[in-house]
Amino acid sequence: MQDYICIDLETTGLDPKTDRIIEIGAVKVLGGQVTDRFQTFVDPGRILEEKITELTGITDEDLAGAPALDTVFGELMEFCGDLPLLGHSVLFDYSFLKKAAVDRKKTFERQGVDTLKIARKYLADLESRSLKYLCEYYKIPHKAHRALEDAESTHILYGKLKELFYNSEDPLFQPAPLLFQVKRDQPATKAQKERLYRMVQVHNITLPVEIESLTRSEASRLTDHLLSSFRQVNSQ
Repeated sequence: MQDYICIDLETTGLDPKTDRIIEIGAVKVLGGQVTDRFQTFVDPGRILEEKITELTGITDEDLAGAPALDTVFGELMEFCGDLPLLGHSVLFDYSFLKKAAVDRKKTFERQGVDTLKIARKYLADLESRSLKYLCEYYKIPHKAHRALEDAESTHILYGKLKELFYNSEDPLFQPAPLLFQVKRDQPATKAQKERLYRMVQVHNITLPVEIESLTRSEASRLTDHLLSSFRQVNSQ
């Protein structure tokens, strides 16, 4: 595979159905050479958990003023074109992108190559096959858990793995369909948002999420959580 998009995302968690993208990094590779780059922070519409800031180094201040995913998703799709994806555990990144596409009534079916699967097959004796460990092992420059840097490093790692282990008959080196099924989330209704705004005003509370960014299911869960909290306080 000589032409591809090497993609990496930083997110608020591991579940594409409930977590959000906070940074996108991608490099376009044509003929084996990087020809273009894409990087942006993304406003997740919620306050970051401390563990995510500790892991990525990304803070709420970094995301202040960042564009919403609605704004940048079309630009990313144009950047990717129809090229296959490359990633280290590429299905993780693809699952978030597929969810974003489905929520926006867009099609995003892709093929891809996973450097983690290649490493697990050919480097089984190593202590770890994490991107950080493999970059240290092969002396590849790497700044862990930042999207563009991870994408750049994964591209270099793929070149190294091809140099050492490429076999035209090994399907791991050939793009294969990426499969992830997900349902579309509807935006929160006007009534749901108005109810939450009333709760915030009446009880003088600060929410860790932006009400306007919530889906129907998220708004419903948050409302139930707040009502339960209010009942507990009143029963004490």
